[in-house]
Amino acid sequence: MKAQRYLILDGIRGFAILNMILYHAIWDLVYLFEFKWDWYHSYGSFLWQQGICWTFIFLSGFCQPFGHKKLQRAIYVLGAGFFISIVTWIFMPESRVQFGILTLLGSCMLLMYFFDKPLKAWNSKIGLLLSLFLFVMTRNVNHGFLGFGRWNVFPLPDSWYHNLITTYFGFPMIGFSSTDYFSFIPWCFLFLSGYFTQHIFVERNWLQYLKPQKVKPLEWIGQHSLLIYLLHQPIIYCVLNMIVYGFRIHKVI
Repeated sequence: MKAQRYLILDGIRGFAILNMILYHAIWDLVYLFEFKWDWYHSYGSFLWQQGICWTFIFLSGFCQPFGHKKLQRAIYVLGAGFFISIVTWIFMPESRVQFGILTLLGSCMLLMYFFDKPLKAWNSKIGLLLSLFLFVMTRNVNHGFLGFGRWNVFPLPDSWYHNLITTYFGFPMIGFSSTDYFSFIPWCFLFLSGYFTQHIFVERNWLQYLKPQKVKPLEWIGQHSLLIYLLHQPIIYCVLNMIVYGFRIHKVI
């Protein structure tokens, strides 16, 4: 029996993918091709980037209960994250990816494979509120504090920020750098927020409203999001390289 698809979720994911492609294209222009664009360093650009990431992580948690072969899916996504790390270490060491978003999502999926049953026993509303509270309270752990945004509640011990293991969990060691860093804490709590939101949708019979087809191209993109994610950066780089190189040749002539 073919699994039920909730096409509106595919469409939201597809829209996020398109935004990600555009954001990364501008990132390549600014950081790899040295185009000057002050807005890209602004708070508005930061909010755009965060909106894309929050959508992926929350939606991944929401979709966690769907489908079968959850362990295989988790290992596959973790492997894709590891692959990206290896490729960037070899070909772009100055822009390498360590503990990127795929590593985070694969880790959360793997954790949920083992803890799905006990979490199902939780009250969904309490689980959602607790997950959101923990996400807000731990949002700044990468920078040495409990808190969110400019609101730093409590400083954390320097001894927690020690090595790659602590870096993976959210406490980056001195000298760590990554162009795509999503530590397990705080982002696992946003993933759990999506997971408990899905339970609320099930309890209230709201999933039926996510079935209709709205924008077919976006839904197709959303259904192939992992493959597009893996391929989009090298394709963007090659296209931009040809455009910039051709423009410079034309200018010389």
